[in-house]
Amino acid sequence: MNFTVGFKPLLGDAHSMDNLEKQLICPICLEMFSKPVVILPCQHNLCRKCANDVFQASNPLWQSRSSTTVSSGGRFRCPSCRHEVVLDRHGVYGLQRNLLVENIIDIYKQESSRPLHSKAEQHLMCEEHEDEKINIYCLSCEVPTCSLCKVFGAHKDCEVAPLPTIYKRQKVSSSRGSKHGGVGVGTQDGISNCSLLLHLTSKAGRSGLKSQLRREELSSRPGPPALSASLCVWQSELSDGIAMLVAGNDRVQAVITQMEEVCQTIEENSRRQKQLLNQRFEGLCAVLEERKGELLQALAREQEEKLQRVRGLIRQYGDHLEASSKLVESAIQSMEEPQMALYLQQAKELINKVGTMSKVELAGRPEPGYERMDQFTVSVEHVAEMLRTIDFQPGTSGEEEDEEVAVEGEEGNAGPEE
Repeated sequence: MNFTVGFKPLLGDAHSMDNLEKQLICPICLEMFSKPVVILPCQHNLCRKCANDVFQASNPLWQSRSSTTVSSGGRFRCPSCRHEVVLDRHGVYGLQRNLLVENIIDIYKQESSRPLHSKAEQHLMCEEHEDEKINIYCLSCEVPTCSLCKVFGAHKDCEVAPLPTIYKRQKVSSSRGSKHGGVGVGTQDGISNCSLLLHLTSKAGRSGLKSQLRREELSSRPGPPALSASLCVWQSELSDGIAMLVAGNDRVQAVITQMEEVCQTIEENSRRQKQLLNQRFEGLCAVLEERKGELLQALAREQEEKLQRVRGLIRQYGDHLEASSKLVESAIQSMEEPQMALYLQQAKELINKVGTMSKVELAGRPEPGYERMDQFTVSVEHVAEMLRTIDFQPGTSGEEEDEEVAVEGEEGNAGPEE
């Protein structure tokens, strides 16, 4: 039997909202649960803050998470059932969060914020008879249907019952199975609240019947024996499904926690490798700077040696030029001497000096290309190419390097034995 689901949650009903709100009250602060909500081993729920207050009151010597001293754990009693809760060294932060209850609180707050007058009740409509409402339940096929389907449709030979009666008996049967207060999700004791939670969590299908027809004008006509068996099956399936859902949420939360730890490890490893990379390149830069200084010093020494030699030759040639110029002036003055005897006396001496001066050999000039400094050209192309090939080495880690650094540090700290 196919049918169209056209309904909105019936939380707009004031009575339903009040009932749900009672189930979402923390037994400690007597307020609606505040996130994060933790679930105890006894399946009762508490605000983490309230749970921490109770835990701290029961364990006054236990150190907080921010303390430098790590405690071995502690224990306290559940305020609802007095069941003893044993915690590990993480305290209440080691308890699992009840994400389902947190989602229900969010939906409840959203529904509470909507105006009641805008929530007009809608109905399940039969897909085969589009103008007919779903108003009966087929006990043989266990599906809701309409009156036309019973009269001359697919369910004309089936046993049916009014839909309000089915829903009322299911609701009453569920409430009898409740033993604990609060939202004890995941246990048979919390099945009375599960029918109410279905209004928030279920969709079209087999559970759509339970989440749609919550009306105050329910009929009190008793249903056939087959109905009780069906309700028991539904309760069992619903309880098992909720338990599986809670277990799945715990696994997801564990995976999320593990992934958060992985993220922290990735960030720490990346920071460490960046530091090592900077140190390596700073070391390379230091080697380059040291070598550059050595080459510059060699170039400066060669420059000074050549300059000293050339400047010495310049001074030598300058002295020779000055002496030759003075000799030329003396010879010219002697040629202009009017007295013959004095001229003859000076001329012979000047002739000897000129001959001697002309025969003087000066130091040779620098060889051609002496001024060139091409021998100090540095080829860095191959080094630059090697630097461009620097890359990460796969399969290696900084553990060996850390060990080497630690060994060197120990050797440096160890003094000579007396």
